[in-house]
Amino acid sequence: QVQLVESGGGLVQPGGSLRLSCAASAYIFNIYTMDWYRQAPGNQRELVASVTSDGSTDYGDSVKGRFTISRDDAKNTVYLQMNSLKPEDTAVYSCYADPNSYSGYLPDYWGQGTQVTVSS
Repeated sequence: QVQLVESGGGLVQPGGSLRLSCAASAYIFNIYTMDWYRQAPGNQRELVASVTSDGSTDYGDSVKGRFTISRDDAKNTVYLQMNSLKPEDTAVYSCYADPNSYSGYLPDYWGQGTQVTVSS
């Protein structure tokens, strides 16, 4: 079974930057779409960014122009570069692997999440 492990969260001041990492225990990027979600207390879980197996990316409206998702196949790792951070970006950020049309044959995977706190 594949494990996803997030890292890179922490406390940062408004306007600062963080880079989150999602390390997969096996190469799955040829099949899976990799997503970053976030959830703050009292809020709905929100899709932040995604990168498909062919490299296409998409972003939630609230982070467009500030966040960048990228993938390093050699390291089985997906990144989320977060710039110009705002207090409303504070949330637990989780990595999700979506098998898409293979969902009837392959499982999906969630990481445990990493806390990002934006505060002065």
